Amino acid sequence: MRIAIDGNYSGIRFSASHFIPGHDKCGRLHGHSYVLHLVLHGDMGDDGMIMDFGDMKKALKGIVDELDHRVLLPGRSPSVKIKQSDEVEVISGSKRYILPLEDIVILDVVQCSAEGMAELIIDRLVSEIEFTPNVRMIEVGLDEERGQTAWAGREL
Repeated sequence: MRIAIDGNYSGIRFSASHFIPGHDKCGRLHGHSYVLHLVLHGDMGDDGMIMDFGDMKKALKGIVDELDHRVLLPGRSPSVKIKQSDEVEVISGSKRYILPLEDIVILDVVQCSAEGMAELIIDRLVSEIEFTPNVRMIEVGLDEERGQTAWAGREL
């Protein structure tokens, strides 16, 4: 059995900018309107549910609120240098950006791709939520745009 939360219908979405170092087109700073999806696989518990939709939606909305209207930077990228003070200096190849500290989020990823962010979101959900024993697997999908989704899954 599985349950799913579709961010399109649940309002679990965010807008953000990023770049993919070394990529011809995506190496330029650009933005997306991201949509987050969640699927839980498991058995129905004694309460008649796999897990409470409300708890899951609250956790997902907390994550998207932190990312919304920010510039997302890859904190573990070997090709992106980030220096923080009251501003953030970002150097990637021959490009140099100076951004206000409050406008950026440095993610614990090598690449701010949809794939990297989907994995990061799963890590965060697994660390923050106490899943009931009947939940066997979690999947997170992140749309960069309609029809273009990266999915990551984790056995629990």
